[in-house]
Amino acid sequence: MKQQLSTIGALVWNLLVAFMAYTLCRIVFLTLNWSLYAGTLTLGHTMELFGAGLLFDTPAILYTNAIILLMFLLPLHWKERPGFYRVACWIYTIVNSIAVYMNLMDCVYFPFTGKRTTASVFAEFSNEGTGEMLKIFGGQFLSHWYLVLLAGLITWAFWKLFRPIPKRVTHPTHLGRYYVIQVLALLLAIPLCIGAIRGGFTKATRPITISNANQYVNRPAETGIVLNTPFSIFRTLKKTPFVVPDYMSDEEALALYTPLHQPADSTAFTPRNVVVLILESYSKQHIGFYNRTLRDGTYQGFTPFLDSLITAGAMTYRYSYANGRKSIEGMPSVLSSLPNFVEPLFLTPASLNAMSGLARELGENKGYTTAFFHGAQNGSMGFQAFARATGFQRYYGRNEYNADPNFHGDADFDGTWAIWDEEFFQFYAAQMNKMREPFMTALFSASSHDPFVVPEKYKSRFPQGERPLQQCIAYTDYALKRFFETASQQPWFKNTLFVITADHVSQQIDPFYCTTLGHYAVPIILYAPGDPSLHGYDEEQVVEQIDIMPTVLSYLHYDKPYIAFGRDMLHSPADEGFALHWLPESSSYEYVWGDYTLHFDGQRTVAAYAFRTDSTFSHNVLATMPPATLERMERHMKAIIRQYMQRMTDDKLVITADNQ
Repeated sequence: MKQQLSTIGALVWNLLVAFMAYTLCRIVFLTLNWSLYAGTLTLGHTMELFGAGLLFDTPAILYTNAIILLMFLLPLHWKERPGFYRVACWIYTIVNSIAVYMNLMDCVYFPFTGKRTTASVFAEFSNEGTGEMLKIFGGQFLSHWYLVLLAGLITWAFWKLFRPIPKRVTHPTHLGRYYVIQVLALLLAIPLCIGAIRGGFTKATRPITISNANQYVNRPAETGIVLNTPFSIFRTLKKTPFVVPDYMSDEEALALYTPLHQPADSTAFTPRNVVVLILESYSKQHIGFYNRTLRDGTYQGFTPFLDSLITAGAMTYRYSYANGRKSIEGMPSVLSSLPNFVEPLFLTPASLNAMSGLARELGENKGYTTAFFHGAQNGSMGFQAFARATGFQRYYGRNEYNADPNFHGDADFDGTWAIWDEEFFQFYAAQMNKMREPFMTALFSASSHDPFVVPEKYKSRFPQGERPLQQCIAYTDYALKRFFETASQQPWFKNTLFVITADHVSQQIDPFYCTTLGHYAVPIILYAPGDPSLHGYDEEQVVEQIDIMPTVLSYLHYDKPYIAFGRDMLHSPADEGFALHWLPESSSYEYVWGDYTLHFDGQRTVAAYAFRTDSTFSHNVLATMPPATLERMERHMKAIIRQYMQRMTDDKLVITADNQ
């Protein structure tokens, strides 16, 4: 057995050598770019960044050494022949040397870009050809002779330190044991490798991407320390980069639309608390208030508490929409006023851009205490990383819930995703009781998610509905009721603006909700218990999730400039309201303004619908709609798309001296 276990030992040794090489590259990277970090980096935080780097080194090393893993783990005797060893040694040395060269070249290239190199570099230099790319990157690399020398030494080390597979077992009595151990090692390695590449082993863990690096840093430049270049390239391959369209000049686009918001009035800032509740899959389809005429007035919905809250004194909108169809698309839209076009921001190189949001504007400029809450495993869905990147000072997940002695820890875990909403909402209220006011917090609920179950004690309490989700919607509505019962007893309650929305829709049923526009129909509700003037049901203007951030800041009379792609729902003219989102099924845009919805394929409008009167999109009115209206809509939409793409590619999502 010792003879066979040494095969696994040889493989582990070779992988450890690769880890040491990556760590050495990280040390070199930090040394050469020390001027970028000298003012803020402490020894303790540096060690944290290096430790986090191992999480990203692991998938990169497993990707690049996939052939080596297979060669070592295949239960075949011929892998122990000398020729096989030489081939394995060459492959190991070459692939790991290339990975090291990438890391070392980025030591030089990083100061020019502020990011690790991603797959977008191939698009950036697509017109240059491979030879020119090598000249551009290689030229800089070669001009730093010490890096060339180091690269050569590391390559030599890979060759010399490579540990071969032990000598072949020949005794007949040992062959059976040999194959058993080898097969078991292979079967064990497969799930371990998959989990390591994903960044975790649970269903709640989304495969880590470059955006997850934000979870460990205090400022965007530190992602360069955490990440490595091979990982950044692997994870962004086949991710469509943002391309700035040539619809019009920059000047024309700015004249039609700008995401730069300037202070609108001279009223003193009002330091109200802000609480944002993002409810999983809470489509308007399932909310009774919005469907009072549905099915001849017989539809009740599954949200009696939310219905009562709206009726009692909240502000909401008939034509309110999400900006995406996934949870990872909802969070940037709601909290940072960033729409979702082409690819989810979390999964693109732009996820490393400097970004703002409600937390950063209020936390850094107005002294707010800020915190984000999500009852799933910490790091799940990339939420923790995005929260930190956009200025949230604290993050409360399943780990923090389990550590609180006032709650029941994993006894309240739903078995798949997260802590049950009822218990986690109470935890949320309890934590806000401890925060210094004013505070800005956000919670992302979890229980109304596949596999659509409710706690055992409530199995027969809530209506089943036509879809499995609807029972969960009713349960979360009950959890929301209990949250507001608790919150209403707290001294901070009446000085708080509550914003309630959904991340996206789910399990649509009725024809209206099954159109392309219906697939974005989510509630946007503003509730200020201490301000009775903020109430009503707006049945005219079009609003969407990206309007939440500028509306909240305007409500508080925020007096600083900021970047947001939405508009103030409370004070802007109703006819300025619009919605613009990406339709992944047709790779096109849907733009809503006035009385019409346009479908735009990126070059031309292919369909138009009078959505206020034709709720099921039965008639394409593109040929008959007023030409002036069509032109106005197309130009405004193109200006928004251009501004978004330009700012994403140029990393201009926050206010600086050169991008106001």
